[in-house]
Amino acid sequence: MSAPTAVALIPARSGSKRVADKNVRRFAGHPLMAYSIAAARASGVFTDVVVSTDSERYAQVARHYGAEVPFLRPVEIAGATSPDIEWVELTLSRLREAGREYDCFSILRPTSPFRKAETIRRAWRDFLAESGIDSLRAVERCKQHPGKMWVIGGRRMVPLLPLGPRAQPWHSSQYAALPEVYVQNASLEIAWSRVVWEQRTIAGDVLMPFLTEGEEGVDINDAEDWWYAEHLLSCGEIRLPEVAEMPFPPD
Repeated sequence: MSAPTAVALIPARSGSKRVADKNVRRFAGHPLMAYSIAAARASGVFTDVVVSTDSERYAQVARHYGAEVPFLRPVEIAGATSPDIEWVELTLSRLREAGREYDCFSILRPTSPFRKAETIRRAWRDFLAESGIDSLRAVERCKQHPGKMWVIGGRRMVPLLPLGPRAQPWHSSQYAALPEVYVQNASLEIAWSRVVWEQRTIAGDVLMPFLTEGEEGVDINDAEDWWYAEHLLSCGEIRLPEVAEMPFPPD
């Protein structure tokens, strides 16, 4: 039996607010998205690597690093609040219309540049080895436990998670006494394409965790994240995927 086919989908819309043009901003010499493209190509997992963007400039960057941009994402599904299912469904539909259908897809977000080819290969092995699932998603242990979070209404507040015994609620317990809780990060997601066609979702109902290790889950979303990632690089504490191409020419 042949192995399932998979396509890498890299979302790179142009309207970032917290860091302008984040997805193509230079990071250690290359535009940020270059590292996700490089890791996807080097992993050997994917039949194709496709970037979804609403910008022709971003498309030129993506093609320079070896990804495809078969069409530009319509502006109406490229906003800050546009759900992922819209661009994923459109991309898989357009590819299917062109005779290119895949058993699985993986979302690799450019804001997670430290995800390596081996990270992807490890996740792919885990995904294929598990039966009865719809998707796999990268997670890491929470640093701030939701059991100690509150919702404020006027001059009062209530626990986000009103759990635990009344005499010792979670918000008044030591962190070590609380159950382990995990939060998703932007490293990667893998799903069977059927969840898009049958459920119109990118995840389905049955998800398995993929625990990222070290820098694999570092996510760059704002100026503070950017500074921190550059600091870690300068200290030699983390490394980026190798990028074979010469840097994209500056504007």
